[in-house]
Amino acid sequence: MAEELPAAAAARMAQIRASGTWGSALTSDEFAAIRGVGFDPVGQVFGAAVYSVGHDGYRCPATWRPPAEAKQAELKQAALKQATQVSGPGDPGSFGPLVRAMGQARQTAMDRLVAECRQLGGHGVVGVRLSIGSFPAGGPEFLAIGTAVRAQGAAPAPGEPFTSGLSGQDFAKLIMTGWVPAGLVLGISIGSRHDDLPTARQTRVTTGNAEVAGWTELVSESRRDARRQLEGDVRRFGAEGVVIETMPLRVRQRDCPAQVGRHDHVVEATFTGTAVARFAAGGSRQARPTLTVMSLNPERDQVSRIRI
Repeated sequence: MAEELPAAAAARMAQIRASGTWGSALTSDEFAAIRGVGFDPVGQVFGAAVYSVGHDGYRCPATWRPPAEAKQAELKQAALKQATQVSGPGDPGSFGPLVRAMGQARQTAMDRLVAECRQLGGHGVVGVRLSIGSFPAGGPEFLAIGTAVRAQGAAPAPGEPFTSGLSGQDFAKLIMTGWVPAGLVLGISIGSRHDDLPTARQTRVTTGNAEVAGWTELVSESRRDARRQLEGDVRRFGAEGVVIETMPLRVRQRDCPAQVGRHDHVVEATFTGTAVARFAAGGSRQARPTLTVMSLNPERDQVSRIRI
């Protein structure tokens, strides 16, 4: 469903169309690379969304208990859930509501970016930079900015414009090797773990150099869950793979709401990338003109000939 642009954005698009000029977030090298594979920039596009989250869904993992009628297998899983929770599977007390709000905010921002591209007659958006932050009044804030491009000599595409986080040079390399970007993809997971007694013992100064197994599990499970969300996004675009661009990891500590003087650790794992699909048979390389390279240092060239 096409996203309706906010009034300010619609007015900006009308002004760009009326001016007959375009702007971009491209460097001169990116501009040259994109032109080299048959695309022209048509304008800078932008999308933003701020969502309010009533309750992030968090509850200390140590406070969750299985129902009294739980079976033995569920009791075993309960022991794990009391230690580490991640948002993807919807673990009780996890940050599921917050992650869902972040997903909705991101989708709204990207829909508005694509709507601006469509308004300018573009076939896609390259060099998309997606920033995720917290609005001062509360709630996740997503900002997306990029440059809309159009294939030279082609009419506006009837379908959905593509989005890509690749630079202009990488976009050109992708096109030249028979691949196209399908869309910008994202995977987010927020995991939490209560610092139980084993973890507390492993972090004492007297323990010396030792792995903190609980924190390793928290980081691993959060990254694994974020990757699952990313793979689901790739499938949604019908793409074959993804070129991952960033995968930051943020770790913070918070006071345990259930046990005074104890702490919980929270990990936010994020994967961003560009889903890609093949449009030309693999291995088929087009013949390219021969490139002549001349030495810019005649003296060194002369020395090389003497040595030979």
